[in-house]
Amino acid sequence: MKEYIEERAIAIANYIIDHNATVRQTARRFGISKSTVHTEVIK
Repeated sequence: MKEYIEERAIAIANYIIDHNATVRQTARRFGISKSTVHTEVIK
């Protein structure tokens, strides 16, 4: 996995945990789609 993708996946996961955020809130925060949030977290 590319390093920047791994870093983004970690940032997304940390945001969800730290803010008890939904997928929709996380997508809005990172400027990505809900599908991308799912893809990044599942990897």
